[in-house]
Amino acid sequence: MKTYVLDANVLVRFFTQDSPTLGSAAKKLFEAADRGEVELRLHPTIAAEVVFVLTKVYQRDRSAVADALLDLMENPGIAVESASVLRDALKRFKAVLVDFPDALIAALAADGKVPVASFDRDLDKFKDITRFEPPP
Repeated sequence: MKTYVLDANVLVRFFTQDSPTLGSAAKKLFEAADRGEVELRLHPTIAAEVVFVLTKVYQRDRSAVADALLDLMENPGIAVESASVLRDALKRFKAVLVDFPDALIAALAADGKVPVASFDRDLDKFKDITRFEPPP
């Protein structure tokens, strides 16, 4: 079986279908993954880029973007690095008004049960993690 690392542009074309040719090609790739013909690897940094592009450039709803990625992760042909952390980050992104990287950092901290060293007070919105602000 062939294995491919997914790039954000394939995911964006798949979700937006804004290019008939590229959108169709992306759809066929994901259908092949559904059938078990290929394995597609998704890394959380690529998911972060997809969230940014879809919410900021395409003005898609945050919750819809998170749901679309969560649904995609259920495809048996998709191998997701740090899947539980990415799932948690997407759920946090839906639930709390923060940028996706902050949701991902919070998910990483919660998963590792460690505080986050950050000056970003948005992380205080997550009650299950602790933010450590380095003193001056």
